[in-house]
Parts: sequence; C-alpha cells; structure tokens
Amino acid sequence: MNETIGYVVGGGLKEGLNIRLTIPADQVQEGSFVVCDSGPWRYFGLITDLQLGATDPRFADEQGDRLQPAIRAQILGKTLFTTLTMFPTLMVENQPDIEVDKDGYWEWQERADQGEISPRPVKTVPAHHSPVRLADAFDVELIFRGDFVIGTTIEEPHHPVKLDLGKLVKRSSGIFGATGTGKSFLTRMVLAGVMKGDVASALVFDMHNEYGVGDTDSDRGVRVEGLRDLFGRTRVQLAALGAGATIRGKTPDFTLELPTSDFLASDMLLLSDAIGLNESATIVLDALENSFSNNWFREFMALVPGKTEEVVDENGKVKKYPAPDSVEAWARSNNIHEKSATALHRKLVPIFRKPYVTNKEINPVSMMVDQLQNGKHVVLSFGEFESDLDYLLVSNILTRRIRAHWVELTNKHKSDGAPAPKPLMIAIEEAHKLLNPQLARHTSFGIIARELRKYYVTLLVIDQRPSGIDDEIMSQLGTRITGWLGDEDDIRAVLSGLAGRDQLRGMLARLQEKEEVLLLGWGVKMPIPVRSRRYDDDFYADMRGKDTPQARAKHSTKDFLDDTNDALYG
Repeated sequence: MNETIGYVVGGGLKEGLNIRLTIPADQVQEGSFVVCDSGPWRYFGLITDLQLGATDPRFADEQGDRLQPAIRAQILGKTLFTTLTMFPTLMVENQPDIEVDKDGYWEWQERADQGEISPRPVKTVPAHHSPVRLADAFDVELIFRGDFVIGTTIEEPHHPVKLDLGKLVKRSSGIFGATGTGKSFLTRMVLAGVMKGDVASALVFDMHNEYGVGDTDSDRGVRVEGLRDLFGRTRVQLAALGAGATIRGKTPDFTLELPTSDFLASDMLLLSDAIGLNESATIVLDALENSFSNNWFREFMALVPGKTEEVVDENGKVKKYPAPDSVEAWARSNNIHEKSATALHRKLVPIFRKPYVTNKEINPVSMMVDQLQNGKHVVLSFGEFESDLDYLLVSNILTRRIRAHWVELTNKHKSDGAPAPKPLMIAIEEAHKLLNPQLARHTSFGIIARELRKYYVTLLVIDQRPSGIDDEIMSQLGTRITGWLGDEDDIRAVLSGLAGRDQLRGMLARLQEKEEVLLLGWGVKMPIPVRSRRYDDDFYADMRGKDTPQARAKHSTKDFLDDTNDALYG
C-alpha cells in the first residue's frame, strides 16, 4: 500500500473533496488515481485540480530567501501549502479487521466470495482528516479488470490499466482525438485486442488503406504492421473494392462489387451534398422505385435522355416526341417533371460508371458474411476510391445488407432456438460524415448505434471531429477513448452525457499529445487518463502470444496481486 500524500480537509460530492497535501506538490499531477480510506468505505477518485494556499497571505507575497533554511522549510510545509481537488467516483466496502470484528470479517468474506462486494457509485463522503494516497497495483486491478492492457496509470510506478473487451463490444464505442494524436494506432491496438480475444468479429471500413497491411510510420520512420500481418490470412481477410483491385500492390483475398439491384433510393439521398441533389430528386427517386422496384437503378440508367422519334401526324407534318426508351418518356408516363428526371439521370451517371458498380446479379456480401459468421475478421480497403462519395455509398449499402443478415440470425435465435450470431463490431473512420445530424437517422450506422446491440452488432467510430456527430448517437456510445482535443465543441461532445464532465474538461484539454488518452463511459468503471500503450515490437509479440518484457511484467503484476489478495482477504 502506498504512503499517504495528504488528508481530507473539506469539499463534497459535487465540487470534489479538498485534500491538504503533505508531500511536495511536484510529486503528484492532475489525473492521478488516488484512494481514500474512511471507516467502512474505500473511496476512489482522480485529482482534478491543484491550488496553492497560505494561512497568512503575507508569507505568500514575500519571498523567504532571507530566512534560514530550516525556518523556510517549516513555512513551506505549514504556512504555505498545496491543496488538491479529488473527484470521487467510486467506493467499495472495506474489509473489517478480524481482530476487532471477527463476525463482520467472515460475513464480508462470504459476500466477497459471492461477488457482492464490488465498487459502486460514490454516495457519501469520507470524514475529515481521512488519509489519501496514490492508488497501488491492487487498487488499479480492482477497478480496471479486463483482458487487454490499453496503457498504464500516468503516475509512477505505472500500473497497467485493462479494458474488458467483452463489455466493450456490447455497446457501440468511439475513439477520438485531433489530427496527428495517434487515433489510427490506438484503433489498431483495440482491434487487435478484439481479434486476439475473439470477443467479436470485426469489419473494418479502411478508408485510407492503413489497417490491413503494414505501412511506414511517418513520425518514427519505422515500419508498423497491419492487422493482417499480426494475425495472418486464416484470421484476417483482406477485401478490395472493385474487380482486379490491389492493396498497396498486394492481392486481396477477395474483391467486392456492388450490383445495381442493391441500391435503394435512400442510398442516393445520402449523397445529396456530394452530387448536388435538390428536393425534387426525392420525388423522382420515389417514382423510380415504384416503377422498377429493386431494378430501378439499372432500368433508369438504361434510359436515354433527350432521345426522340419522329411521327407523321394526320396532316402530314413531322413531329418529334420522346422515344419510348428515353428519360422524358418515362417522366411523362409517371407524371414527373422532365427536367428534374433528366437532371437526376445526369447526376447518377458518375455513380453508375464506378468500376465497382455492376449489372451482374451477384451477392456482394455472401463472402464477407461467411467470413464474419465464422469468427474471422474482414478489412475492406477502398484503394483508389477515397472520396467521401465512395465511402458514404459503399459503407452504407454493405452495412445495411450485413445488419439485415444479423437481424435474421437473431430472430431465428430468439424464435427457433438457433445459435446466437457471432457478435459483430463495425469500425468506421470519418464517422461524422456518416453520423452527422442530417444523416444519422437515415444511415445503417445510425440505426445500429441506437439499437444497443439488440441484434449483436455494434460500431467502433473513429473521428477527429466528435462535435460533428449527432448528439443522440454520441449519447449511445458506451466506451469513449479519446486523445487530446483542442476544440471546445469537440471536448463538450466527448463528455456529453457523463457525470463529472466539468471536472474532466480541463483534464482532457491538457492531455499530452500522442502519449496520453482518457478512458470514459460505460465500458470502464470510472474515467481515468492513461499513458497509451505503444504500437511496437513488444505489442506485436504480445498479440502473437510470445514472451516479452511487457508480458513478463504483466505476469509479475498478476503474481503480486495474488499475493496481495492472499494477504488482505485470506
């Protein structure tokens, strides 16, 4: 157990506890994980502020260099002091002393064995002068139990902080941070943990071709491995968009094309900004689906705009009329404005001519679904198709089809007793483009985020602009892992819906770039800043199950915790 760093002198649940520091102020920092024992309860919290105080302002205003060192030391420790603010988040019942309360000790032990002793939200406050100390390895392990080390506590000694990945995938989650703060590496680590732990199948929409295969880290100038490099083809399948496509010169395991029969009118409405659709396009698209059903896109694009035929009337005059296979003829027969129909046709031509769009009757998700159902993971590379239009269109159509398949499997499980589907986590970059307030209610992703894993499907959203994501969607994200954010609106968005957001706001704004992240939300028992784990050779070896210094340290920590448990609880 760590030594005392101070004692409680005031405060409350809302504004935090005031702690009088008894050690030099430079030995603690904002975000440190601290513990306070008081009577039957042990309190856990974070340092959210440090303030200088003085019993006599005169000593604070005047420099003490004229005083003798011994007197100056006494003034700095007594008259001049530092006060911490502790934001209490959890409390747990302390084990009674067996020598003082033998019956209470064994009753506590029995409840602990039954799992009834666990951290709970803080409901009361410790007594005045209760001692406060930095959390030790046992405290960290008690609160952050899991199977994947995401990082370590920021204070020394650095204790490993673990995520429960099984709990993580039960609700949608998010990874946030300003550009250049290491979101991609953090995402790779989380995905690698999910893959190694086999807690869910992962479908990754790899917009910038950086998750599947290895790449060079521009900051360090070293090669970093992709998910396929870590786990091999037997576990991670690479898919590429378009027949004959490659991924950084490598042949994918399979390629993906979208048949025109998979396109819905609503898919095109998502692209309104990208292709310049106006309000009249909605009317035309509805009429097209009514006319041609699932084949509306293929049949509409087969029509020829401006095509006419000559007809001789009864007076021998030649008149031109829209040809039967023209856009105008279809518009007239369906009471649609001709110019609106031809304008829509013109704007849809670039999509129809995309190399990955085909008229062939194929099932584009059959291969993908087969891999995901069997516990494999799929990374879909967009290759040369890195525009917002490609990303919006392809990801939404595929996600809609895959979700429909998981809904069918779930209904069979609930009604017919069939096996439950494999949990599926879908990772999407640039999430604000798919989940902004204008589109969130209409995309497949918005539906999944609101379903809270009802059909065993969740999202992992990655974004540098969380303020651009719909507020309702943000509120549904269970676990949030965020690096430094400089924009106040982004900070507000990440902290929305969380208790203690006012205390955490400054902590998030002062995270060290590329070094620290803040864990928040439903997936962790309490918020905590951590020193992020490195995506390096030690991490690769750990994911492959090899012995590394980090792995040995983890086992040493486990042995220490076992010894501590034996000493504390018998």
